[in-house]
Amino acid sequence: MVGQQQTTLHLLAEQVFSLTGYSYVFAYVAGVLSDRHGRKPVLLTGWILGLPVPLLIMRAPSWEWIIVANVLLGINQGLAWSTTVTMKIDLVGPRQRGLAMGLNEAAGYLAVSLTSLAAGMLAAQYGLRPAPFLLGVAYAVLALVIVALLVHETRGHVALEAPSGRANLSNTAIIADVTWRHPALSSASVVGMASNLNFGLSWGVFPLLFAGAGLSLGQIGLLVALYPLVWGLGQLATGWISDHIGRKPLVVGGMALQAGAPAVIAWSEGMGGWVAGTILLGLGSAMVYPALLAVIGDVADPAWRGRAVGVYRVWRDLGYTAGALLGGLTADALGLHSAVWAAAVLSGLVTALVAYRLTESHPGLP
Repeated sequence: MVGQQQTTLHLLAEQVFSLTGYSYVFAYVAGVLSDRHGRKPVLLTGWILGLPVPLLIMRAPSWEWIIVANVLLGINQGLAWSTTVTMKIDLVGPRQRGLAMGLNEAAGYLAVSLTSLAAGMLAAQYGLRPAPFLLGVAYAVLALVIVALLVHETRGHVALEAPSGRANLSNTAIIADVTWRHPALSSASVVGMASNLNFGLSWGVFPLLFAGAGLSLGQIGLLVALYPLVWGLGQLATGWISDHIGRKPLVVGGMALQAGAPAVIAWSEGMGGWVAGTILLGLGSAMVYPALLAVIGDVADPAWRGRAVGVYRVWRDLGYTAGALLGGLTADALGLHSAVWAAAVLSGLVTALVAYRLTESHPGLP
């Protein structure tokens, strides 16, 4: 659902709606509802709300329709993706938590990559609408059928886990821990937000930067797809690695790569440098993503795990908005290359912060 828009939406804004300026809490709601009422109903609701998204974009007579579609997409992501993460943590123990998170995130971001590539190819062959968004219709219908018929409730597995001794935290205390108070949980939120800031920037600025250099729709689709492709494939290994060497080395090293990758992209002037930069950015994201979710699973008590994942995802997914705002405002004021340099500097500062503050959370490691 995200991938269908990644290649085409900003070009649609320019070419169809003549928008030339460069210039969300449902993840937490999902956590509260899944802790209270079960995981499956929340997952099903998320996909019901996701079904209209591609239909609205296909038929949109004005940009306001696109905004409404993306509000629904945000709700869909907040409810559905947060719940799948919580369900997988329910189903596996701490020894294989990183592997499970890596498999979950790999499935998602490989789908983003492949759909970005497919949407670019369809747009080049058949135009920006409606062909690329027929993919989203098929995905939403398929997801609804799978959730309704095949997915089982996982909340009962929580009872099999030993409590952490912090089972009675209030909602306020959980928010405080994940936002600033607990070193591991709050560090995960900061890194997640910074990582998605880079993703938001890649979604909003990179296609315009590449188009301004004269690349074709097919070449832009390839570059935009390469980032989540490396991200998705890499997570097949990085989650498992975090189960063996710990979460912190993956988080700090991955954030350092994400600081260097935008600098490579901003410095480069051709396809070779942009390919290298997007590969580095994808590898850095692959290192941090499953490790961060494993940190939440390591620390959060089973009784409030869904809410912890929800708060983390609120901060993490605010990175999309922050990346769009940072990229848009900086690009309007100083140019597209300056927006990419700004992301590199900010990612470097976050790397230094978490290297100092993040504590190792793996229960089997010091």
